[in-house]
Amino acid sequence: MFCHSTFTPIVTTSLSPEIAVSCHLTDCLTIFDVILNYMLNQTPDLDRLFHALADPARRAMVERLSRGPAPISELARPLPMSLPAAMQHVSVLEAAGLVRSQKIGRVRTCSIEPEAFAAAERWINAQRSEWTNRLDRLGAYLKTLDEEGDDHDQHQPD
Repeated sequence: MFCHSTFTPIVTTSLSPEIAVSCHLTDCLTIFDVILNYMLNQTPDLDRLFHALADPARRAMVERLSRGPAPISELARPLPMSLPAAMQHVSVLEAAGLVRSQKIGRVRTCSIEPEAFAAAERWINAQRSEWTNRLDRLGAYLKTLDEEGDDHDQHQPD
């Protein structure tokens, strides 16, 4: 059951109207609680992910890793930074779950974790969908205002 912003009581034959309304409100609150808990649980992960991607050097590293695994020295080479600075950037990417690294001998090789991008993609798609719906509703509303204005203009004496 979905909760709409406008309250519409649900009346069934087996429940009194008061109980049905109460059940509907309970369902709305339950859905709200589920969504809120999901959002609160996802926020730290998304925050770390977007924080990691906010830096141009880290985005360059992720872009390079999208072509395949690479040692940190290779990730640092095109960037104006030292190897220790590159290692710090990689640790931020690892903390966000975007990258994993494995040390073999003296070489630390990094690889991308594509699944980590799924959370960001879901969030972005949800935002896109929400804003598309809002803009569609705004467009429909503006169209009705325009049509009402045209109707009003037609009935005005010249």
